[in-house]
Amino acid sequence: MTVEIVSPSGRIFSGEAQGVKAPGVEGSFEVLNNHAPMMAAIEIGSIVIRDSSGAEITFATSGGFVEVQNNTISVVAETAELATDIDIERAKAAEQRAVDELADSANSDRKLVMSKALDRARNRLRIAMGSVGTNR
Repeated sequence: MTVEIVSPSGRIFSGEAQGVKAPGVEGSFEVLNNHAPMMAAIEIGSIVIRDSSGAEITFATSGGFVEVQNNTISVVAETAELATDIDIERAKAAEQRAVDELADSANSDRKLVMSKALDRARNRLRIAMGSVGTNR
């Protein structure tokens, strides 16, 4: 199968894979060879690609869409960041900013925005911490 992940910042990944796991909005799912055509929305979570050698490559995403057709998986992500490229200190700082703003905000719209920011920061931290000590 061929997998491509793109975001507004450009192409994040392109290559062959044995399978892809993604955080669907109605539950995580996995796409394997000869999967039926489909399109699905994804949410904050991890995209895990099992490459042609069987090694796992993990990305943090904040959502988007996955399309599967003819053994080609296309991911259009709001953001996608390779686990080993995540700056842990920057993610911790983003988490703290979101926690502080949530505590200080009385505006419900602002609270919703900061709650999503907190979810994204914690997802990045969780994924980065899971990749510590690996050679991906």
